[in-house]
Amino acid sequence: MNIQQRRQGAVTVLKLEGPLAGSDAAELKKCLLEAQRDSLGRLVLDASAIPLVDSKGLEALVEVTQVMEQSGKALKLCTANETVREVLELTGLAGMFEHFEDVNAAVRSFL
Repeated sequence: MNIQQRRQGAVTVLKLEGPLAGSDAAELKKCLLEAQRDSLGRLVLDASAIPLVDSKGLEALVEVTQVMEQSGKALKLCTANETVREVLELTGLAGMFEHFEDVNAAVRSFL
């Protein structure tokens, strides 16, 4: 798993390359929590290179979202493939995340 982090204006964009599963989920959670503190909650997860997500990955995303909600923020997802979107829908978690078709739309949503 590879996690790329970049700034786009005042927004931090994290891109995970590889499955969001197992022990990699804990690493992503740590990166997301650090990034949300540094970016004042302006955080986008570019899911374009995540082929699948398991229960540990879902748990990490939910925990980060819950932490962010405590300060009135939300984790925004973009470019998730059909498989990842289906998993979110089937588990009833899709409503926890704002989802955008591309990174630029997700970043602009903070304006």
